[in-house]
Amino acid sequence: MSPLHRYPLVDELGARAAALVARHPRDARLRRVGTSRAGTPLWLLSVGHGPRQALVVAGPHANEPVGGATVLRLAERVLTAGGAGEDTDVTWNLLLCLDPDGSRRNEDWLTGPYTLGHYFRHFFRPGFLEQPEWLPDGAASAALPETRALLAVQDELRPFLQVSLHGVDVGGGFVEVTDELPGLARRLAHTAARLGIPRELGAYDALYWPRLGPAVYRIPPPRRAGLAAAITEAAVESTWFHPHPYGTVTAVVEAPMWGVPAVADGSPPADRDGVLRTVSHGLRADTRLLDGLLARARPHLAGAPDAARLLAPVDDYALVCPSLVDAWDPDTVARDGAARPLPPLTSAHLAALRIAGRRLALRTAGLLHRLVRSSGHDPADVLPELDRLIDRWCDDYRTGLGARWIPVARQAEYQTRVVLAAAESAGRARACSRSGEPDWGSPAAVPIHRE
Repeated sequence: MSPLHRYPLVDELGARAAALVARHPRDARLRRVGTSRAGTPLWLLSVGHGPRQALVVAGPHANEPVGGATVLRLAERVLTAGGAGEDTDVTWNLLLCLDPDGSRRNEDWLTGPYTLGHYFRHFFRPGFLEQPEWLPDGAASAALPETRALLAVQDELRPFLQVSLHGVDVGGGFVEVTDELPGLARRLAHTAARLGIPRELGAYDALYWPRLGPAVYRIPPPRRAGLAAAITEAAVESTWFHPHPYGTVTAVVEAPMWGVPAVADGSPPADRDGVLRTVSHGLRADTRLLDGLLARARPHLAGAPDAARLLAPVDDYALVCPSLVDAWDPDTVARDGAARPLPPLTSAHLAALRIAGRRLALRTAGLLHRLVRSSGHDPADVLPELDRLIDRWCDDYRTGLGARWIPVARQAEYQTRVVLAAAESAGRARACSRSGEPDWGSPAAVPIHRE
């Protein structure tokens, strides 16, 4: 298998999967399980003939392409190792890309060059209502055809394990699980060390979640929540829990594109409140700048191609940023009280919050930059200011946080190894449960350290 030097595009994923099936017709199958809103096929590559089904979902977020490289690497590894029909009782079902339409919108940066400025200026991520993993009103009212296709595959396969492949643009690697997977934290630590991937010990996404081990977090059961809570607490209805009644364990595997060593620093912070003030005040100032630029540009964007779809995530970020500022600012919390107080924070948490605040500003600036460019004119003269902001904030990632690019092949190898470790752990946990031994996947059986 030749090393991957770049992310595969949507059409390349289908072509490479078809070529793999042609080389292994007995052990690999490719079928269409749905169609995207724009008419792109949703392809499921199945490898092996075992009675136990594993489902791996790539491309749930449009700007996180590493999963496509991972599923191709995983399929080849299973086949070339002879595991398809001899050494395993698992059939691997690999959904090549859940959001192909969104992925196509990122193709201007997917082939490189891999620089932060190029990434954010060509970045696309849809608004929350157009993200196919999210079920804001429950499975019965799933609006997107991509979501309905995923739910149908889950109901058909009833997998013992579902893995959702995500990518962190800047930060470190971590895993979120719906049930305990014994030994996963140890395997994750070994894999991360071997491949030079920083583990995110205080992940922003899991800020309020129980920690099952270093860089492994338990996803709480979904509950109804508004948009702001969904972003700040990730308390959403999701397709991660839909197959739970079948005994499915879901693991969300995050692999970073640009690694930051500080996210692996679990030491107590020297000045917690000082860092929180810097982060929250910085995001407040950045938000004011972006609000002003958006107000100047918006009247001229009505005729831009697909303006509503590009503005939706901009408006989402504009809605949630004030909530984050108030939640992180110790002075605001002391004066007004917090809707949900912050947990005890390590240096890793503070690094993750700093990255998250900068990410929200950069994504907003990048989407607005893209939208103005697509309109073909800039009467409000906002592009020069957006360019300065993007350059300055990307430089803070590089020089202030030491963000360094991780080659695509290494990202995919890391994610592949974590997926295989999760499958091994889930298989052991289910075997113990069925044999009458303690079910180490049960929250009652495993003490959970809460941060």
